[in-house]
Amino acid sequence: MLTVSNYHYIREDFSAPFSSIFGVTPDAFENQITLLKSTGKFISPDYLTENIDPILNADDNYILITFDDGLKEQYELAKPILDKHDIQALYFVNSINHIEKEVSLVHKIHLVRSQTEPTFLLNYIETKLSDYDVKLSGTETEKALLHYNYDDADSAFLKYLLNFKLTSIQLKTVIDSLFSERFDSGKVCTDLYMNQQQLQDLANGNMLGNHTHSHFALGLLSPEVIEAEISKTIRFLNTFKKNDGLTISYPYGAMEACVSPVPETAAALGHKIGFTMERGSNGFGADKLLLKRFDCNDLVGGKNYNKN
Repeated sequence: MLTVSNYHYIREDFSAPFSSIFGVTPDAFENQITLLKSTGKFISPDYLTENIDPILNADDNYILITFDDGLKEQYELAKPILDKHDIQALYFVNSINHIEKEVSLVHKIHLVRSQTEPTFLLNYIETKLSDYDVKLSGTETEKALLHYNYDDADSAFLKYLLNFKLTSIQLKTVIDSLFSERFDSGKVCTDLYMNQQQLQDLANGNMLGNHTHSHFALGLLSPEVIEAEISKTIRFLNTFKKNDGLTISYPYGAMEACVSPVPETAAALGHKIGFTMERGSNGFGADKLLLKRFDCNDLVGGKNYNKN
């Protein structure tokens, strides 16, 4: 059995005018790592790709740590803790941050939301995109509340709207102007994402994975764009070191982001393993291109563990 714990932000301070950037502190991260040790055996990315079938078929619990988005804090704050415990992890990166020196739209959204009240943003979107139907349907509101079950209703609706309903053009129309008013894009890019030396160090240990180029929900894109989004990051990763055990983490990870032909395209381009954000462990018969992951908060030591 394979259990995967996924992380994004790792920082000492998460204070902001409005809650939009969530994660764990280094102390909480190390505490969870210590607790997870008692539930199974940590494995490295290489061990995973070389032994995926026996891992999935085993009664024992194998544990993998993953990080999405290639954030510098993951390397500077989380990796030393993992090194201390002799644990390797998979770090999934977006190539747009390095090839184009561009802040991912998802992080622009997080930063804008951290400075803006959710109901204001919902109203702003409706006004800015008044020529389009951007209201969530009844089914979409249910999906929003289910997928973002740790958020209040307005925040859940806003996140679903931004992540799954608006097109990339609509998102840029709404977010780019707000972001440029409040932030220096170059400074954010330098401060937020791993640098070349850090990426090279991870590549040397086969710890880099594909999180696509632009961090879009792949299932909402055309087959041609899906292939381009995945291929660009493969080429970028290969500039550090070619890794035959290539893995991919699908941005956002909900089923809408992983529908066919997303996993088939990933496999055709050389990925042996793919990760969603569907919660759960993986056992016999699991689809290796659609493996489940837990948000770290859902596992022992996480803030929502006792609520499950």
